[in-house]
Amino acid sequence: MRQILRPALSLLIALSILTGLIYPLLLSALSHVVFPWQADGSLVEREGRPVGSRLIGQNFSDPKYFWGRLSATSPMPYNGAASGGSNLAATNPALVDQAKARIEALRAADPTLAGVIPADLATASASGLDPEIRPQSALLQVARIAHARGLDEARVRQAVAEHTHDPLLGLLGEPRVNVLELNLALDATKP
Repeated sequence: MRQILRPALSLLIALSILTGLIYPLLLSALSHVVFPWQADGSLVEREGRPVGSRLIGQNFSDPKYFWGRLSATSPMPYNGAASGGSNLAATNPALVDQAKARIEALRAADPTLAGVIPADLATASASGLDPEIRPQSALLQVARIAHARGLDEARVRQAVAEHTHDPLLGLLGEPRVNVLELNLALDATKP
């Protein structure tokens, strides 16, 4: 029995140290060397303090801010530890009610808002943490934000254009606007 047990335990201990300790530490060190900003959470800082992550959406509801996608995480919105969609089907009444409530909130914040509300402003992403919206969704909010901040609409549109990122390599994805970065840029703008 000892002849079988001893090599099995030795192998278990060796593999546990290799795969549970050495390998994760090696990958963590390598990621900090190759991608230091991303490995540290892609934190966005203002005056030396972290104010959010470029990769995780923020909960903006004040009319002077651009609003991003809804969050599907719980127990609180944009909870990075609970990433995941709601798993509600498109025909689920709860999903429809959630989208209607968001559309009503957008229209209440800007009574002049007319037309169709883009899906990325009325629904959550698959991760529930999406920090970006399409430029069309940002432009739809320009009038509300310009009014709330006392800025000219052209100036707010220019900020949207300056913070619009093209598809990766010009091919992958679609143009997008990081809501946190755009809101921070507007906070730094003087009326």
